[in-house]
Amino acid sequence: MPTSNIPATRLHSIDALRGLVMLFMLLDHVRETFLLHRQVGDPMDIDTTEPVLFFSRTLAHLCAPVFVLLTGLSAWLYGEKYQGRGDVSAFLFKRGLFLVVLELTLVNLAWSLQLPPSVIYLQVIWAIGLSMIALSLLIWLPRPMLLALGVLIVAGHNLLDGLHVAPDSLWHAPWAVLHERSWLEVAPQLRLRVTYPLLPWIGVIALGYGLGPWFARGSDAASRASKLLMAGCGALLGFVVLRAINGYGEAAWRVHDDLTHTVMSLLNITKYPPSLLFLLLTLGIGLLLLRAFERVGDTRWIAVLTVLGSAPMFFYLLHLYVLKVLYLIALGMFGRNHGDYFGFDSVGDVWVMTVLLAVALYPPVQRFARFKARRRDIRWLKYL
Repeated sequence: MPTSNIPATRLHSIDALRGLVMLFMLLDHVRETFLLHRQVGDPMDIDTTEPVLFFSRTLAHLCAPVFVLLTGLSAWLYGEKYQGRGDVSAFLFKRGLFLVVLELTLVNLAWSLQLPPSVIYLQVIWAIGLSMIALSLLIWLPRPMLLALGVLIVAGHNLLDGLHVAPDSLWHAPWAVLHERSWLEVAPQLRLRVTYPLLPWIGVIALGYGLGPWFARGSDAASRASKLLMAGCGALLGFVVLRAINGYGEAAWRVHDDLTHTVMSLLNITKYPPSLLFLLLTLGIGLLLLRAFERVGDTRWIAVLTVLGSAPMFFYLLHLYVLKVLYLIALGMFGRNHGDYFGFDSVGDVWVMTVLLAVALYPPVQRFARFKARRRDIRWLKYL
C-alpha cells in the first residue's frame, strides 16, 4: 500500500466500522420498535426465541463494544491532531458530560415521548459519556499501565458478579451504576433504570485508547494489520477456550438436538453488563473487521459506511425520532394488531424496514457530515 494512502485509509476504516455497527444498531432498534410483542431477554431464551430473531439480535451485540473501543481510539487520534493530553482530557470530559446530558434529555424523550418522564433509562450513550469522563483521567497514566488496567477490568470484572448491595444501602446506587443492572428510586414519581453498568466499558475505552499508536501518522500499515490480526484472533481464541470449558462469567452452554440451537447456546452470552466472553467475541470480530476494512481500501461500500460513521451522534438521534414518528403513524393508521402494540408479523419485515430506513437516512447524514467538516469554526459541532 502506498505510504501516501495510509492516513486516509486508516481513518476511513475506523469510520467505516463505526458505520457498519450503526447499521446493526438500526436493525436492533427497528426490532425494538416494531417487534415489541416478541421481546428477547438477556441472555436470550433459545428455547422460545426463533433462530432468525436470535441471530438478528446477536448482530447488535457488536455495536456497543466496537463503538466504545473506537471512541477510545478516536480520542488518541484527537490528541495526535491537537498535540497534548491536556487538550484530549478536556475534550473527553466535556464531550462525556454532553453525552450524559443528552441521554437524560433528548435520547430518553425519543424512547418514551413522556414529559416529565417517570422512568429514565441509562443506556449506551450514558455509558459512553461516563466512560469518556473516566478516560479523561486515565489518559495521564503511562500507556503500559493504561493497557494493563483495561485488561484487568475487562478480564476481572466478572469476579464481582456475586457482589450485591441491598436497595436500602448507601452503596446501592454507586454499585448499580458501576456493575449491577438495577433500578434506582430517585423520587416518588421518577425511577432510573441502569441498563448499561459502567465498569467494563471503562476497560474497553481504555483498551481503545491504548491501541492509538498503531494508527499514528506514518505508522506501517503491514505492521498494524499484523497486530490487529493477532489481537483479534487472540480474543476469539480466548472466547473459544473459555466457552468450550464452560468457564468464568457465563451460564453453561449445552449440546442440543440440532446444530443451530447448539450454536445459539454457545452464543447466548451476557451483555448487561458485558461479560468477559461477550467482550472477547465482539471485540475480536471488531478488530478483524477493522483490519479487513483497511485492507479493502476506499471502495464504494466503504465510502458509504464511512459517511454513516462520520456523524454518529446525528445518525443516532435522527434514527430514534424517525422510528418513533413512523411507529405513531402506523399505530394511528392501522391500530393495534398485537395486543397493546402495532407490530410486524415477521423478522423479515424488520430487515426490510431496516434497509429502507438506511437508504432514507443516508442523504441527511451525508449532508450533516459535509456541513460538519466544512464548518470547523462552529465549535459545538465536534461534540456530535
